[in-house]
Amino acid sequence: MRILQLTNKVPWPPTDGGAIATLTLSKGFFILGHQVSILAMRTEKHNTRLDEIPEHLAAQIDFNLVDVPARITFWGGLVNFLFSDLPYIAARFISEDYSRALIKLLKEKEFDVIQLEGLYLCPYIPLIKQYSKALIAYRAHNIEYEIWERSSKLSGGFRRIYLSILTRRIKKFGMSYINEWDVLVSITERDGEMLDKLGNRKPRITSQTGIDFSTLVPTAKDLEFPSLFHIGSLEWGPNQEGLLWFINNVWPLIYRKYPELKFYIAGRNAPGWLAQKLKLANVVFLGEIEDAYQFMNSKAVMIVPLRSGSGMRIKIVEGLALGKAIVSTTIGVEGIAAEDHEHILIANEPHEFVHAVSELIENKALYKKLCKNAVEFIREKFDNLAIVSSLVDFYKKQLNG
Repeated sequence: MRILQLTNKVPWPPTDGGAIATLTLSKGFFILGHQVSILAMRTEKHNTRLDEIPEHLAAQIDFNLVDVPARITFWGGLVNFLFSDLPYIAARFISEDYSRALIKLLKEKEFDVIQLEGLYLCPYIPLIKQYSKALIAYRAHNIEYEIWERSSKLSGGFRRIYLSILTRRIKKFGMSYINEWDVLVSITERDGEMLDKLGNRKPRITSQTGIDFSTLVPTAKDLEFPSLFHIGSLEWGPNQEGLLWFINNVWPLIYRKYPELKFYIAGRNAPGWLAQKLKLANVVFLGEIEDAYQFMNSKAVMIVPLRSGSGMRIKIVEGLALGKAIVSTTIGVEGIAAEDHEHILIANEPHEFVHAVSELIENKALYKKLCKNAVEFIREKFDNLAIVSSLVDFYKKQLNG
């Protein structure tokens, strides 16, 4: 098949969940013998140039990059808030340049499937229908409005009011495209069911983000036990909220009980105010690190204190694949189907986090059991080629039907 993926960010380097979800699927399509093209927005935030994409990857996938600044400014947000019904976060990705590039590509090449990587590509559905007969697949990385809805409930004052308005706008924006696609591809079953309840009537498949086991190899060679760690993009609101909650409400209790224990925090683009708040006893803030998997392999217990967000947390899947013992909130583990005390420990309140960390430090048998079960669970449920093959079969069935 000839497959075109539309994305609002260049998926190289694959350093965040969205980029990983896009590129992992692209590579799977290629390995299974399909022709893959990507039309990506090159934004101020994700500004990789074409010549920065590795040669071997560029030989497998036809990358087409379009400059779309998608910048966030105070005045831009204010004008949008006062004079537009569109959510500001979505309006940034509606681009004439991207539209022209899409039309040009559709005139030059024929595609069997055009896959939209996320909600913010849906405004281009009318153009696709005008210039292509391809099957249009909406790949729902998450329930977008739910991210902001959950964040608004954790906020106060004007921020809460603004996020509540943004939530309503994003929900209305998403609803305006329900059933405009031909098929729905949800990354989690939960998200697929939610979209069905919101009105989706088109054929649907759940297709999780898979794991390439050749790149995630667990090793305890340089393991520091006991130790805690957190890794994730520190410019993302839900990660900031969760980490601050943990630092303020949980870490003091753990540090009091284990004064020698260290908590390592890694992640890119942490704002200065957040870095300042992380200057605490035995908290080691590393910022962006060169090798995320090496870092994860070297630490013992992964902490995921998410209290907002939506979709599937790729970093948890990667942590499980590397045989990490993980303590996560219920929201953090959504969509992964890992079982408490079998593959992961689930904690939502401060005392539950303290208890879970204590269990893993003091009960080595439980620690080893979770590490072993984590790897087996991911190998059984998240093999990338098996997941991509199932999605390809679904597309072929729709095309032939």
